[in-house]
Parts: sequence; structure tokens; C-alpha cells
Amino acid sequence: MNRSDGPHRTRLAVFDMDGTLVDVQSSWAEVHRYFGESNAEALQLFLADQIDDEEFIRRDVALWWKHRPDLTLPEVDRILGTVPLIPGARELFEALHAAGVTTAIVSGGIDLLAHRIARELGIPHVYANGLVVDERQRLTGGGIVRVPIKRKGEVVRKLQQELGIPREASAAVGNSDIDVAMFEECAKGVAFLPADEHIRTHATHVITSPDISECLPYLLEG
Repeated sequence: MNRSDGPHRTRLAVFDMDGTLVDVQSSWAEVHRYFGESNAEALQLFLADQIDDEEFIRRDVALWWKHRPDLTLPEVDRILGTVPLIPGARELFEALHAAGVTTAIVSGGIDLLAHRIARELGIPHVYANGLVVDERQRLTGGGIVRVPIKRKGEVVRKLQQELGIPREASAAVGNSDIDVAMFEECAKGVAFLPADEHIRTHATHVITSPDISECLPYLLEG
């Protein structure tokens, strides 16, 4: 029997996006970088639980408005259009799908980029955060929080329930401490290019190569 055919073989693989599937650490920060801005102040407030996810997005958009008061969703999409896939992503997903593994993105990043990456890699399930716009596609300042950044595990549990796939047949791949919440809902947690010690200590496997296809043996093992 092939290891991937065992009773607890991986049937669902859930991926973080920023720093994991794409070669940038934050899709939000990429837009800030385009405008020459930084959201370091809001990030510190968020990490200290002084602002919530919605307010975090509002403050991000406010920084962009300083440079482009009529910023539209298509413009943000164009800014993110050059964000590259991480090396090995295409090979990894081709192999996972060939093995019958269902794949998903669960990201606190921007949904425009998540859906583009999903199209390129054939990922059927996408959960990421969005931007509220008016009838002319201009940003209103509001955000759509589908993935609470500190509670990504809740989204993984919901997806598992919808698909009827248990924890024992699930795996997660991420790169930072906020992805530990996903690991806690899965039998396997792969820390890919780990950004901190917290995710290393909570992972079942650690990959330090910049080629994400090296996660494949650990995702498929039974």
C-alpha cells in the first residue's frame, strides 16, 4: 500500500498565502510599498489587541488614500499583479491534485491576490479578506473580514465541516505564528520558511528551503 493511501492520508491541504504561496511577506504591505507607506503603527496596535481586523483594514486604506483619494479595486489589483508565486508552487499543486488532495487558501491577505493565485494553481477553495467599494469600484475604507487574522483555525474548521474531512486527514502549511491556529486543527503542520520560533515549535515538519515543492513528501505521507 502506498503511504498516501493509508487510513489517515491527507485529503485536505490548507495554505497560508503571504510568505507561503507568494514571494512577498504581506499583500497589504505590497500596496503600502507601492505608495511609499508603512503600516507599522497600526500593526503594533493590532498585535496589542487595541484595534480589531476591521479597523486595521480601515487604517491601511487611509494610508493609500493619502496618495490616491479615488483609489479603485482594479488599481489595487494591478498593483498586486506583479507579486510572484513562490518557487515550486506549480509543481507542488500539480502533484497534490494528481494525488486527489483538496487544496485551499486561508489567508488574512487581500482576496484579489488570493483569487489570482488560486486560478493559477487550480485551488478550489479560497478564504481571504476584501475591500468594500462603491458603485464605481472606488474603495470606501471598509473591509470584508472573512479570515480573522488571529483566528485562522476557525476558518479551517468550517472548511473541514463543509467538506466532511476530519482533522486526521488534514494538513496546513504556513510561515508565521498566526498560522499556528491552522496547525492546531490539522494532523500535520508544515512550517515553510518559518519567520519565528513559535511556528517552528508547533510544526510537525519544518522546511527551510525556498522551494515549496519540498513540502510534498510530508503532505502526502500517511
